[in-house]
Amino acid sequence: MKASQFTISTLKETPSDAEIASHQLLIKAGFIRKLASGIYSWMPMGLRVLRKIEHIVREEMNRSGAQEILMPVTQPGELWEESGRWQLYDEGLLLKFKDRHDRDFCFGPTHEEVVTDIARMELKSHKQLPVNFYQIQTKFRDETRPRFGVLRAREFIMKDAYSFHNTLDCLQSTFEQMHETYSRILTQMNLEFRAVDADSGSIGGSGSIEFHVLADSGEDLIAFSSDGTYAANIELAEAVAPETSESPLLPIKKVETPHQKTIADVVEYLQLPIESTIKTLLVEGSDTSLVALVVRGDHTLNPLKVEKLSTVRQPLTLASEADILAATGCTPGSIGPTTLDFPIIVDRAANALRNFTCGANENDYHLCNVNWSRDTPEFTVEDIRNVESGDLAPNASGTIEIRRGIEVGHIFQLGNKYSAPMKATVLDAEGKAQTMVMGCYGIGVSRLVGAAIEQYHDDRGIRWPTSIAPFQVVLIPINATKSEQVHKTAHQLYQQLLDAGIEVLLDDRDQMRPGVKFAEAELIGYPHRIVIGDRSLTNGEVEYVNRHTLENQAWPVAEVVAKLKSAVLGSPAVD
Repeated sequence: MKASQFTISTLKETPSDAEIASHQLLIKAGFIRKLASGIYSWMPMGLRVLRKIEHIVREEMNRSGAQEILMPVTQPGELWEESGRWQLYDEGLLLKFKDRHDRDFCFGPTHEEVVTDIARMELKSHKQLPVNFYQIQTKFRDETRPRFGVLRAREFIMKDAYSFHNTLDCLQSTFEQMHETYSRILTQMNLEFRAVDADSGSIGGSGSIEFHVLADSGEDLIAFSSDGTYAANIELAEAVAPETSESPLLPIKKVETPHQKTIADVVEYLQLPIESTIKTLLVEGSDTSLVALVVRGDHTLNPLKVEKLSTVRQPLTLASEADILAATGCTPGSIGPTTLDFPIIVDRAANALRNFTCGANENDYHLCNVNWSRDTPEFTVEDIRNVESGDLAPNASGTIEIRRGIEVGHIFQLGNKYSAPMKATVLDAEGKAQTMVMGCYGIGVSRLVGAAIEQYHDDRGIRWPTSIAPFQVVLIPINATKSEQVHKTAHQLYQQLLDAGIEVLLDDRDQMRPGVKFAEAELIGYPHRIVIGDRSLTNGEVEYVNRHTLENQAWPVAEVVAKLKSAVLGSPAVD
């Protein structure tokens, strides 16, 4: 492709409403243009990247044996009524409308209902199973606060797949196969990622694994062991119980702590290590009015873990200050477990403490040298905190590291969550109706564009991995209109690279200065740049620049094609 025939619409200024690098760079480099909040047009340069990612996804899904279909964006409301999600599924995200016949429809944020309807019509016998249908389709979720460009857009492109089985063992096999497929997809894109245990959320089901591209701007925290054998979303990561202290039990004592309302205030006032303190939070209970949750002073409560406890009311609700005062006789900053007469749930790490400090259930007082059982009512021990960097990994192999990640994929074992209410059955070997079990596998195609940039950018612009770059090579001739040698060499190399199967852009725009072209090339992020000028050609050479390393080399003209074939078609140009 020649630049003079290709729409390249870069901007000089960074858009003011773009908060993170990928959003800023996608707009500044002319890859997308905003139409409305969370809705973007893909420009020629951006669409090339999007289509490359689609190709990788499609190639690997086909390799797995999945069959591609295409389901409608608009979905009839009665299907969602059948599954029970018309009123329940995050109603704020479901954009509903009526057609001219007053029939309810929605723009599909997901396609479980539609694909289950297809399966119950098309699949009649257990002999047709297993089957895995996938599509690459536009989705719409009416996000209340779309942000971060394509990372949290209202309209987006997604690959979703749905498998149908007659046994859970068969579902498990496909689930593992999709795990491998997603790993290959992200590896082909040269992305550093982690597959982590996760919660199923509103989709439902079990056996949930998220795929995160590691990036400092990621909204999710993921925990993984230093040896790489364990990984989980921080919401689900298990916090291992530390060894119980063997310190001798000391006599309990009451100390005055006037106006000290927080753990930070108390430890500074009493000159205590924060890890020798506990904090007690009161929440509404399911069978009792209140439940006490106790964690170590330096740890944070994990709401998702707490919400899975049967004694706690759903959703998790903090007790009001009035209820706390009525139940304990003090305000929140002075609560402790010693005299409580309702259920007490203690985190594993807090349970390992001896001679700890806690609230005295009396304003402006705390208790020191408190010990479990000796000084407290009965309690239960649960894992209710977030893991911390340096914690022991649950598999006893290394310590926990915590990184930020961008969720780009999620696979679920749905079971019969949709097939049962929608009566999706096949006949088993004995001729009896059997409800199919399902799996669900989603990967954000347009989201991957933003995630890749978050991992690959610098202060000059994007640094695309070669596998998904809009063009693998850019040729920049200097003063080609004035130098026949430069013009001839540039066009010869251009044709030779095309013949070699390399995606090359020849920047033949006469009106732009070389420095502007170089800056634009770095902004757009072509992995390889060849600069052709009279000075280097006198030595039979051109200048090569690697976008990832910014390393300049002089290459003989005769070796350019071979060297680029090795770099582009061999190993990716990633530092």
